Amino acid sequence: MTDAASAPAAAMTGRDRPLFLLSFRQRDELAGLAARAGWRVVAARRGEGADRRFLASGAAVAVVDARGSVADGLAAVRALAGQVSAAGGALLVLVSRGDAGRLGEFYDAGATQFLASPMREVEFVQALRFAARHARRVAGDAGAAPMAGEPLGWRYDPALRSLQLTPALAAMLDLAPAPSLRALLTRVEARDRGAMRAALARLRDGIQATAFAHDLPGAGRVVEHLQRDARTGRIHALIERLGEVDAGAVVRDVLTGVRDEAGMRRWIARRLDDGVTVAVVLVTLGRFDMVNTSYGRDAGDAVLRAASTRIGEAARAALGRRAVVARMGGAEFLVAAEGADATQLAAAAAAIADAMARPFVIGDAIAPVGARVATAIARTGDDAAALLRRAGDALSGTAQPDGAAPVERLALDLRRAMEAGEIELRLQPQVAVATGAIVGVEALARWRHPQHGEVGAETLFAAAACAELEVALSEHVQRLALAQAARWPAALRPLRLSVNVTAADVARAGFADLFLDWVDSSGFPRSRLTVEITEGGLIDDLGEASRLLSELRAAGCRVAIDDFGTGYSSLAYLKALPLDYLKVDRKLTQDITGSARDRIVVRGVIDMARSLGLTVIAEGVETPEQLDLLAKEGCQYYQGYLCAEPLTLPELLALVEPA
Repeated sequence: MTDAASAPAAAMTGRDRPLFLLSFRQRDELAGLAARAGWRVVAARRGEGADRRFLASGAAVAVVDARGSVADGLAAVRALAGQVSAAGGALLVLVSRGDAGRLGEFYDAGATQFLASPMREVEFVQALRFAARHARRVAGDAGAAPMAGEPLGWRYDPALRSLQLTPALAAMLDLAPAPSLRALLTRVEARDRGAMRAALARLRDGIQATAFAHDLPGAGRVVEHLQRDARTGRIHALIERLGEVDAGAVVRDVLTGVRDEAGMRRWIARRLDDGVTVAVVLVTLGRFDMVNTSYGRDAGDAVLRAASTRIGEAARAALGRRAVVARMGGAEFLVAAEGADATQLAAAAAAIADAMARPFVIGDAIAPVGARVATAIARTGDDAAALLRRAGDALSGTAQPDGAAPVERLALDLRRAMEAGEIELRLQPQVAVATGAIVGVEALARWRHPQHGEVGAETLFAAAACAELEVALSEHVQRLALAQAARWPAALRPLRLSVNVTAADVARAGFADLFLDWVDSSGFPRSRLTVEITEGGLIDDLGEASRLLSELRAAGCRVAIDDFGTGYSSLAYLKALPLDYLKVDRKLTQDITGSARDRIVVRGVIDMARSLGLTVIAEGVETPEQLDLLAKEGCQYYQGYLCAEPLTLPELLALVEPA
């Protein structure tokens, strides 16, 4: 084809509507000709779903290139004719001269215009103009044709390195209207980036129009139709939604970057179809509506992103790389894993609940959000819907006791366990780095369950949260620790006792007075008592938390912040709270034997604490190498398996006073 034509087709149609082009063999060549004439082109190579794609494109003119593929062309025209007619459009068919005798069949199938090859470019463009006039005339007779929604697309100017997104695409991808090209590329799945680069390379090599398909967050499977302006070099992209997703595609939630609901349901369905057991943890944020109302939508979005990160980290810590995370809509997330048993699932649920108990930083404020957590394991005959329904029932409290997941089943039995004396203490030594002497212990709760054996603190407190017994369990453990420590034999009396205070305790009216009454009535000296509060145990009113902890310090107790470094608000706590000890979280402790960068982070935490006059205790020390490096950085105390696991009272006495 020769004789370039340049009159813009948009002007001929009277409205800026795309051209839908189906060509089985020459898609890019024809798309380039139409683009040069001013059309925005949605181009396809296969006839499957052509009617749906035409309707979604909002086009007024459809072109079917049947040259060399008459049978496929006829099938496509029959499929398109009804939609084109309903839209008040025109249907142009291209045929080879040898097939001109079959034009009657195309006409009967619904074609409105025809063009036979060989043809020049100017003839093709003129045929498009006639088709556009036909569409405008039909639309004028029958009323305005339906228009597509706001277009998805972008424009890139290589000379200026300027990228501009349409408002609809910017909103969908949560990007600025003029982001960097790198930011746009990150929204394309890694496996599809090669196709995108190849398409751009074809444009650089001189092709005027091309396309590539990929998965797009928030839209599913799409085709990006790229056109290069030969005069300016600018690249224009029109994004066509296919309304479908490949069965194996990983489609991401646009806000958080984790899988979306549809993708997670497909993932579960495929595993169940393959006979694999799937276990799930359903998580719903507790006070998310309050965050949106008090701080606005941007703050709510930030909390959702942070929550997805915490949930993913907690799930992978408990379940490993097999954990898959998805946002199921709103403030609800799902973790799924292949082959996890009840114990592993309970540990994951407890870890997630603990992670979500830590408050979130919103600007200068700290907001407690929390979460409700429920679990379910697939049964024989379950599909994805049945599995998720049972998880939802467990979350809402409608599940039957005999079908409840482990944490919920434990919750039903917790009050009886406290009354029966099944909640016991373990004592983990705290050791002076310089001398190796045991100077104190931390009291940790364990449940000696008659069926499940020993249940750890994380699962125990997750069960308490489900049963709304957090305050009762915390009080039970604190008073048990005080009573036991008051009766310690002489060899243990020099030791300090550390007890944990929860978020529910901090929020409890008059807690300081209650706690001090328990201490005094037990007979254990206040001067040897340390109150440990985790970052998750703090509330959004740091002023009130500071007042409470100040009361305990003034009464002779000492205060430690536990698990330091696991939250998003650590520095805010250090500035606002009256503290004596900083306990470095076990993850940071174990990082000290990692890279030089890891050691710098740990060193910075220790230096900062000591500059504030705080004594540093490292948790989770397991090897002599970790202890040696911590000592060199100035850490004063440690606890962990290097000395001893959490011990019963007789075991502790044997360690402190060996025979």
